[in-house]
Amino acid sequence: MYGKGLLKGLSVTGRNVFRKRLTEKYPEEKPQLAARWRGGFQLDVNECIACSLCEKACPNSAIKLTTEKNEENKKQLASYELNQSYCLFCGLCVEACPKKCLRFTREFETATYHKEEVKLDLFKNQNLSASASIYAQPEKATEAARKEEK
Repeated sequence: MYGKGLLKGLSVTGRNVFRKRLTEKYPEEKPQLAARWRGGFQLDVNECIACSLCEKACPNSAIKLTTEKNEENKKQLASYELNQSYCLFCGLCVEACPKKCLRFTREFETATYHKEEVKLDLFKNQNLSASASIYAQPEKATEAARKEEK
């Protein structure tokens, strides 16, 4: 039948005409992000044990950290640099962290004008004020799913 394709197309159009609009007024209204959104990064230096598992887990070698020994002969974090231009936001570094001190934030406006600003120094600027994502935290993910059901 020759009109079958035309009727299918019109049925799809007819269904979508009366749906709720999904357009967001972005600059004026911030979008509703998922709780597991992978945006910026957050590092709690006080909890970090300098195991460098996050550096080894990164497939693009976007993380560079250096360690030093303290007076008790334990490894201590000396610097932590993350180059976001190489980062895939895959989450392997966050999942590899045994102390869960490296986390994603729910930031999404990370564009910059200069290439030098893409390198994040998470040792000096820990970004602890940003709201944390629940990515790689299954206990919090189940809580969020229960809240959404209610």
